[in-house]
Amino acid sequence: MSVINDGIDQNLFDYLIQSVSSTPYYRLLGINLTLLGPGKAELEVQAEKQHTNPMGMVHGGLIMSIADAAMGNAIRSLGLIGVTVDCSVSFPGAARLGEKVTARGKVIKAGKNLLFAEATVWAQDRILGHSKSTFYNTGRIEL
Repeated sequence: MSVINDGIDQNLFDYLIQSVSSTPYYRLLGINLTLLGPGKAELEVQAEKQHTNPMGMVHGGLIMSIADAAMGNAIRSLGLIGVTVDCSVSFPGAARLGEKVTARGKVIKAGKNLLFAEATVWAQDRILGHSKSTFYNTGRIEL
């Protein structure tokens, strides 16, 4: 799968691709990076049986995880390291098995100590989740 560089430094882009592709939690869930740009990131996952809850629906934890990953990598696209300190998610829709679930995160404000981001998660033309988070800025990525 090819990842689109939508305008960030090539060294940072290459580092983030390697970092995301080797993150054990992302591998466990099957999350893949599709786009990086300044202050934005897009990731996707194919909804499969292992992503379901006891009712057979795609678990909200998958939606929350991919939203957090999209926001965190949007922050990292600015060369910053942020850790989630607060996150809220609403779930206006549900994914079906076999659907591609996509999340796009964007940085709303990058302050000295706090970073604010939001993400939208969808499948086809249906919104599955919307998230807003606050991250603590722990410094810059050293390449």
